[in-house]
Amino acid sequence: MEKYCARSDVKCIVGAGRSPLSAGLTSNALPEVQKPIKPTNSQTGVSTNNVLLETSITTNRKSTDTPQWYALRTTYGREKKAYDYLTSRNVTAFYPTLKSIKMVDGKRITIEESRIPNIFFAYGTEEELKTFVYDNINLPYLRFYYQHTHVVGNKIVKVPLVVPDNQMNSLKIICAADSDDIVASTEVVEKFKSGQKVRIIDGKFKGVVGVVARYHSQQRVGIIINGLLTVCTAFVPSAFIEKT
Repeated sequence: MEKYCARSDVKCIVGAGRSPLSAGLTSNALPEVQKPIKPTNSQTGVSTNNVLLETSITTNRKSTDTPQWYALRTTYGREKKAYDYLTSRNVTAFYPTLKSIKMVDGKRITIEESRIPNIFFAYGTEEELKTFVYDNINLPYLRFYYQHTHVVGNKIVKVPLVVPDNQMNSLKIICAADSDDIVASTEVVEKFKSGQKVRIIDGKFKGVVGVVARYHSQQRVGIIINGLLTVCTAFVPSAFIEKT
C-alpha cells in the first residue's frame, strides 16, 4: 500500500548536547489503529508486559553506547504525544508530518497528520532511550521498532532498528520538500533495492543520496529503510543527479 504525500511540516528538535544531522524520512501500526499506511510486517499482539524479555544483541552493530537514530513506535496514533514528551526532556527527535486540506462543516481547514502513522525517530544511545521505552508509567505505549535477525541456526533475536545517518538525512530532505508527488510505501520497492547510487545536487531534493530508478513513469531517487518503508522523491531531472 502506498501513500502520496502532501506538503509537509517536518519537526526536528535538537536537544541539549546533541549533534544530529543538519538537514531538515523503519514499527508498525497496531491493528486497533486505522491509519493510511499499514506496514506489511505487523507486530500485532506485542504485550508491553513482555517487552523487557526481548533480547537485544550488538553483533554487527555499533556499541549501544554510541548515539544513533532509532525508530520508535507507539499505539493508538500517540506518536506526537511521545515525541513531545521526549523533546521536552532534551532528546533529539524527528517527527515527519504532512498537511492536507479537508472540508469540515463546509469550511476548508488544514489538517496536520503523521506521515508515518505510529512512528517517529529519536537520537541517542540505546541505553538512554531505554529509559523512555521502558517507562511504563509515563510512556506505556512507546516501544522500539524491532527488526528480526537470524543469529545462530533458526534462533531469532530482536534488535532495535537503527537508521543510518545518511538515510535519516535523505529522509528529512524528502519529507521537507514542497512536493505533492512524494511516494512512501510500507513495502520494499524492488527498483530501489539495488541499482545506481546517486546524489541529488540541485533542486528541492538537493542532498538526497539513494538509488535512481523510473517509478510510476518518472525518474526518482529512493531509499529503503530496512523493515520499515521505501520513500522516494518526486521527479528529478538527470541534470540534478550525479553518481556516487
